[in-house]
Amino acid sequence: MSQEAFVAALGAIFENTPAIAAKAWHQRPFDTVDDLHQAMVAVVQADSTEAQLALLRAHPDLGSRTAMAEASVQEQASAGLDRLSPEEYSRFHRLNRAYAEQFGFPFIIAVRSHTKASILAAFEERLQNSRAAELQTALQEVFKIARFRLDAMVGAEA
Repeated sequence: MSQEAFVAALGAIFENTPAIAAKAWHQRPFDTVDDLHQAMVAVVQADSTEAQLALLRAHPDLGSRTAMAEASVQEQASAGLDRLSPEEYSRFHRLNRAYAEQFGFPFIIAVRSHTKASILAAFEERLQNSRAAELQTALQEVFKIARFRLDAMVGAEA
């Protein structure tokens, strides 16, 4: 597969950051989805802090009513974040704002393995983290999201 085709197919895996797929392409061939995922994770881990922050900032706020990537729409819907009551929406909005002010990037969690209640609990807990710890936690969540997306893509094509 050409680099252009590879990036076209996988550029959205990391929240529409196609540079990750472009860099991972150089490590092909990939024998398994896990090999591909690990190569993409390694690209992010080797990136500068500024590039990592840009990746985090590409993610939408949870429960927001703004335009976002289709994968994010589906993921948030799976946890019921597209059906928030006015009170829940207000709480998510308040927590999103507090988190972004404290850390400088949006709260990120792999929502496919959570409920609204567990997401809210994680918000409260992670607001107690240091910025360095939260940067690493957010990246680990991004890696989980990417794996879910890769698995869904491979499963859809199988």
